Amino acid sequence: VQLQASGGGLVLPGGALRLSCASASTNGRRVRPRAWYRQAPGKERELVARMSPGGMVDYVDSVKGRFAISRDIRQNTLHLQMNNLQPEDTAVYYCNGLFGSLNVWGSGTQVTVSS
Repeated sequence: VQLQASGGGLVLPGGALRLSCASASTNGRRVRPRAWYRQAPGKERELVARMSPGGMVDYVDSVKGRFAISRDIRQNTLHLQMNNLQPEDTAVYYCNGLFGSLNVWGSGTQVTVSS
């Protein structure tokens, strides 16, 4: 049971990145990716964006208007389009999902915004 996040990197302020989260199948079952979190050095992990099974989305105030969460149901992937990135967005970004009732964390991907 695993989630794999990708797409992080180093960008200049004002730049953009697109994160992706994919689930590997286990005995025909897959994790349902549902949210993105991030953790900056010395800070607690925080929810960035989430999507309900019905497609409702929710964002932390600091990213509203800049980030967009989306999903590909067929591929069972979750994406986070991040525009107008700022230094305060620097963090390790984690994908979160559900495997049945089990909460699953994916590997993190580093996002660094710096000039």
